[in-house]
Amino acid sequence: MLRWSLLPAGLRLSCIPSFSRRWLSTTRPAPADATPRWGATLLLPKTAFPLYNDPSKDHDLRNRTTEELYRWQWEHAQGPLFVFHDGPPYANGDLHMGHALNKILKDIINRYHVSLGHRVNYIPGWDCHGLPIENKVLKHLGVEINQLTPSQIRDEAERFARKEVASQMEQFRAFGIMADWSPESTYRTLDPEYELRQLDVFKAMVEKGLIYRQHRPVHYSPSSRSALAEAELVYNDKHVSHSVYVSFPLDPASPRMSEHLRALTAGRHQASLLVWTTTPWTLTANMAIAVNPEMRYHVVATKDSSEGFTESVLIYAADRADALRETPGLLSPQCELLGEVDGSDLVDATYRPIFAPLLSSPASLPSLPIITSSHVTRDSGTGLVHCAPAHGAEDYAVMQSLGLISSSSTSSGKCSAHTSPTELLCHVNGLGQFTHDVANVVGEDAAIRLVGKDVLDQGGREIVALLTELGALRKIQRFKHRYPYDWKTDKPVIVLATSQWFANLDNIKEDAIASLQGVSFVPTITRNRLESFIRSRSEWCISRQRVWGVPIPALYHLPSNTATLDSDSLSHIMSVLREHGPRYWWDGPASAFVSPSRREGLTDAQLDQVWQKGTDTMDVWFDSGSSWSMLDALYRDSATSSQEGKEHPRTFGADVCLEGSDQHRGWFQSQLLTALGCANAPERVRVAPYSTLITHGMVLDESGKKMSKSLGNIMSPMTVIRGGKGKNEKEYGPDILRLWVATVEFGKDMSIGPTALQQTAEAMRKIRNSSRFILGSLGDRPFEHKLERAELGLADRYVLHCLHALDQTARAGYETYNFPKVINQLSYFANIVLSAFYFDMNKDCLYANQEDGFARRCVLTVLDQVLTTMTRVLAPVLPHLAEEIHSTLYGENTTSVFATPWTPLPDEFVDPQAEVDMLKLFRIRDKVFTLLEQARRDGNVKSSLSADVALNITSAAAPEVIDLLGREENTLAALFGVSGVSLSERPSDGLKAQWQYTDTLELEGTDIEIFVQPAALQKCPRCWTYTRHEHDELCKRCTDVVRPAA
Repeated sequence: MLRWSLLPAGLRLSCIPSFSRRWLSTTRPAPADATPRWGATLLLPKTAFPLYNDPSKDHDLRNRTTEELYRWQWEHAQGPLFVFHDGPPYANGDLHMGHALNKILKDIINRYHVSLGHRVNYIPGWDCHGLPIENKVLKHLGVEINQLTPSQIRDEAERFARKEVASQMEQFRAFGIMADWSPESTYRTLDPEYELRQLDVFKAMVEKGLIYRQHRPVHYSPSSRSALAEAELVYNDKHVSHSVYVSFPLDPASPRMSEHLRALTAGRHQASLLVWTTTPWTLTANMAIAVNPEMRYHVVATKDSSEGFTESVLIYAADRADALRETPGLLSPQCELLGEVDGSDLVDATYRPIFAPLLSSPASLPSLPIITSSHVTRDSGTGLVHCAPAHGAEDYAVMQSLGLISSSSTSSGKCSAHTSPTELLCHVNGLGQFTHDVANVVGEDAAIRLVGKDVLDQGGREIVALLTELGALRKIQRFKHRYPYDWKTDKPVIVLATSQWFANLDNIKEDAIASLQGVSFVPTITRNRLESFIRSRSEWCISRQRVWGVPIPALYHLPSNTATLDSDSLSHIMSVLREHGPRYWWDGPASAFVSPSRREGLTDAQLDQVWQKGTDTMDVWFDSGSSWSMLDALYRDSATSSQEGKEHPRTFGADVCLEGSDQHRGWFQSQLLTALGCANAPERVRVAPYSTLITHGMVLDESGKKMSKSLGNIMSPMTVIRGGKGKNEKEYGPDILRLWVATVEFGKDMSIGPTALQQTAEAMRKIRNSSRFILGSLGDRPFEHKLERAELGLADRYVLHCLHALDQTARAGYETYNFPKVINQLSYFANIVLSAFYFDMNKDCLYANQEDGFARRCVLTVLDQVLTTMTRVLAPVLPHLAEEIHSTLYGENTTSVFATPWTPLPDEFVDPQAEVDMLKLFRIRDKVFTLLEQARRDGNVKSSLSADVALNITSAAAPEVIDLLGREENTLAALFGVSGVSLSERPSDGLKAQWQYTDTLELEGTDIEIFVQPAALQKCPRCWTYTRHEHDELCKRCTDVVRPAA
């Protein structure tokens, strides 16, 4: 069976038979017929580099290549500044495989730049605010949120976050990440100095007029008890709502009803508007019904058996008639089309509130308008849309445009049920439950069934029950559709009118899109994703109703019920917070934050009665999105922030950011929007805070499924590194995990499991073994007696040619973030060019030749350069292995392997003719190996050294092949793995040996007969080649080595 199948065209080598010439390991087996004294004369590989090892367990080595290296390069590197900005992971729980992928990818890039001599800035960070930490604290303490004061929650949340940061930091260190992990060289969004920078960004956006407050519908998460931005939503395509068809009674006394509509409905028992909704709980907040003026509507007479077959009228869109008739149980089979009206004929008529009959005085509720809206379509429903502007953005927009609701902001943040036509109607609180205000719409008796009930659960069911009792329910059915969920709690959200702070994105959207034209995206297709997210947003809801977060420092003037947030107020507030710390906003009195211009001669006590501090916190995306501002200080000193030679010179921000694909709607976007939102200098108005955005996919299990606790398929990176209790949970160490990261196409989702790790470990073993063989051959020290390239043989020059290709491919792969390309080329070179060819060809020379002989010096010259370049290539991915190789060569007290810049190999290593010549010889070698394999199967050969090869040139159209064979005659035996090779330019004379295997080869017009036959000479007891004459003790080469002439 063949061990090697040789691969790509252009570097196509040959298959090696399963028998080897000799000593493939670095330990020579003791031959039965050898005298021990000959073994002592051989130069067998000697190295302290172990066959199996996890160098990361060496504390000094680990520190040398991580924290010490980062500090060293920051102080000593002379190259241009390279800034890799770390997107902060959330400080909650142990690291998962996505964290490992993310941090290791970043580290590979950083280490590559360090190896080039660049000055790398990398400050690891953590996102520390928000609901999950609040919830963890409350769960840990076993209390509800109302059982602790806000100050107590903040204290516990900060304590928890700092503990999680410390835990995650230790796990990141285990990945071999090059960074300074001290508090001064890491960041947390809870750090006071960080919060002050964030508030400065916010202040700048206020001063540009981008921040405003409005009472309007927003996505609201009852499970998080906070408003959410679009970036915090995920959409569940399998959500099921209980949709209803209901009828709203048309008000026959409508003063502005069209004559055509009045004529069609006159004399009928009751005319109703047929409406469909997937959110029946919003019907208590109904304020209008919308129609499309360009659509036609059927006016249909039906006989209702529940009313003794009384005749009533239903109105619905003509384009929806067929679909409605096909809905079982919705329409009476006894229907008569009375006529059609335009949508414009319905506009300005009024209808009665659907729950009015439940009130003791139904007339106390005014009739409501039918309005026009383009968001009414023919695609679904009935063509009439129930409008609850407190619970729908489109409803709010259309009613505001018609002047039916107020556009003024409020500061209370509460919805009122006592409305005039310009006030929003809302009966839902921050818990997603009906409030007692609903009694104003449904009456006190019905309100008892609703108050305190979740609108998405029991409250919604009670609404359906009330509609049934009223006779307004026409049909209820399950409806599966796409619905927004809270991305952190995985619970459905609602749309709820609350008073929130918004950032106006319309004024900076075009600048944001323009700035991205100067950004490189990896993969390139991800540009479209980020641009589409930005184009689809007009505003950003930045306020959250949480306790643990950075405050929105707004003051509320109680007498006028207005919010104050302007430059004058913020300047004073910021001066106070700089003196006392950001936490003082929560702990200090309101009077301390009232600016002198607004004090009006009042005492502090009086000011505390007049002014109130806001309790809203900022969206956590605003927290992390402000992180670019911490990089500004890097560019203040031109001597330490050189941009010389960079393709994209920068004056602020980062060269590279790398995160998961979900960050196009998160951190990538929030960085961009905050940076442009506070940009005042012309040179920064249309410049993104990063030059390159790299996106990676999710890590899946081995079968391609998402990892989850419920499936029991979670693979922890720490288990990969340190091992676990399961039979497949082997201890691999960090370099195996890092090598796996470098072999996957990270731009899309990727899988990991025991099989993948075993394959990675095998690839690592081969790289390690190749390095070990070279170290053993060099004697664990650099080779000092190198030869010039011109003195080297064909095979030597060919290997250097391949080494140059590896060097160039690796550098190009690192530059373009194509790490699999680097590792594939490295593995190919180690396995095929070295192990399968160069090592095998030269072991006899290395072991048995004169120590300082010319041939051996040629090989060691090549191996020294090979090891240096291979170590450079693998170092960014496998830093522990690289440091282990480097310290084996130069001693344990040496500097890091990264301390010497990686310079390209000289172009003189490029030798296309050497490649052409070697490919010809490899073709002959293929034939020889095939014949040797036949001889082995027939029992004629155990070791290929017991055979000779004869090459007979039977015809030649050109001299190139003959000249090549003539030049390389002395190396062919080593290349073929036999003891002797003879060349002849005449056909075979027909003489037959004891056994013989023959084949022919046509090589560029030259016909070659190839013979494999028994070796003509005897086995040498020292080198084992069959090159000893019968009466000699050793072969001539070995004799010259052990008994040199005087």
